[in-house]
Amino acid sequence: MNRAILGRVFLTISTTGTPERPATDLGFLLHKHPEKAQSFSTSHGTAHVFYPEASAERCTAALLLEVDPVALVRRGKGKGRGGAPDAALAQYVNDRPYAASSLLSVAMSTVFKSALSGTCKAMPERAEAPLPLRIEVPVLPARGGAELVRKLFGPLGWTRVDAVAVPLDEQFPEWGDSRYVTLVLEGELRLVDALRQLYVLLPVLDDAKHYWVAPDEVDKLLRAGEGWLAEHPEQKLITSRYLSRRWSLTRQAMERLELVRLAESDDLDVESIDNAVDESTDTEERPVPLAEQRRTAILAALGSAGAARVLDLGCGQGQLVQALLKDVRFTEIVGVDVSMRALTIASRRLKLDRMGERQAARVTLQQGSLTYTDKRLKGYDAAVLSEVIEHLDLPRLPALEYAVFGSARPRTVLVTTPNVEYNVRWETLPAGRARHGDHRFEWTRAEFRDWAGEVARRHGYGVEFVPVGPDDPEVGPPTQLAVFTLTAADETEKEAKAA
Repeated sequence: MNRAILGRVFLTISTTGTPERPATDLGFLLHKHPEKAQSFSTSHGTAHVFYPEASAERCTAALLLEVDPVALVRRGKGKGRGGAPDAALAQYVNDRPYAASSLLSVAMSTVFKSALSGTCKAMPERAEAPLPLRIEVPVLPARGGAELVRKLFGPLGWTRVDAVAVPLDEQFPEWGDSRYVTLVLEGELRLVDALRQLYVLLPVLDDAKHYWVAPDEVDKLLRAGEGWLAEHPEQKLITSRYLSRRWSLTRQAMERLELVRLAESDDLDVESIDNAVDESTDTEERPVPLAEQRRTAILAALGSAGAARVLDLGCGQGQLVQALLKDVRFTEIVGVDVSMRALTIASRRLKLDRMGERQAARVTLQQGSLTYTDKRLKGYDAAVLSEVIEHLDLPRLPALEYAVFGSARPRTVLVTTPNVEYNVRWETLPAGRARHGDHRFEWTRAEFRDWAGEVARRHGYGVEFVPVGPDDPEVGPPTQLAVFTLTAADETEKEAKAA
């Protein structure tokens, strides 16, 4: 392997920046100082983190793993692919020290533990924002070749996925290519998403693990796959290979991923879904999911408002956009989200590449932040913020308020958010826990009404409130819906400005 450092496997993570947002912020996000070289002991060798370059314009972090072949044999009990004993020589002479595999994934989980959790107390907003990333893995085993590499990384928001086969010997090209590739990924993603994808997909491409796959590997897979695996077109292959083709674990993981997909990540946290018990029988009528009830209420409110051109702000993976497209009353639908990964999934969900010309002309997906004014959002009949505001830190709400109500100023604005009082009715939700791990707050009915009333007063809207879901006499409905409508005077002023 003349492209690898003998006895070492490594990857590099690079980003670019400006004087206002220097690239060296990467050090904060990885929790590793750019001016220091650090070493960490792992179960199979030593991991080193260092920065070949670190400036405001460009910063690169390198993870280098020195594998101890003897420790690998002793801890692995000589088990190879599928758990079968290797030949005596193969225990010591193999590709583990030279190629990125599950060994590198385990090193990442040790060295970049905080980054993989998505936490950065020093720069929380930077951790939540996409970065221009370039990731390189010089030698990556790929059972399935470069085509499989592109199938796995292509749907995840990367703008460039290069997988170049490594020849068996560069001096003898007639010998053909090896099963290894040199991988280069480029795109704008959150660092935590990129790291989690690598953590899962490196051993998947290798199609082997150096340790026994226990039942807790299902939890690791779901944690690292949150937000992308449930909708990935190669979900079955990824799950099966990651769990070393242990059918019982693969089936368990697939069932839990299906629950996550159906829940659409905005009704209950993943843990709550996993612990839920369906007590209904096959003959009983299953309850309508809250997400579906919410979309029905939104469509009804938009219909009552006579809206034809609609913005779905914070559209996520496109569930509401899909529902709007099915209703011919809505002639123009624009989905906006800050996450390119979410927009990629939405595009795949809507099958935009196979949609007819007339239908495709009705829908647009575009990237944008809801806390900044955007001229593209002006002139629409209605805007929907469905389960969006609770994902923002409270100090950032005024910026969203002005961007939507003060700048874009659609005739109708619909806002839905959880009613925290109803949480006591979720038997699977522990006391004091939010419905989703990313919720920054959840309001009572009084708190939501106070906020909505002030927003309406400041920007010339009237506001009405509609319950979504069963309206409990004690704690109210599970979801709160506020319908903002421009007052007559402000509507006249808006039309005059447009003219």
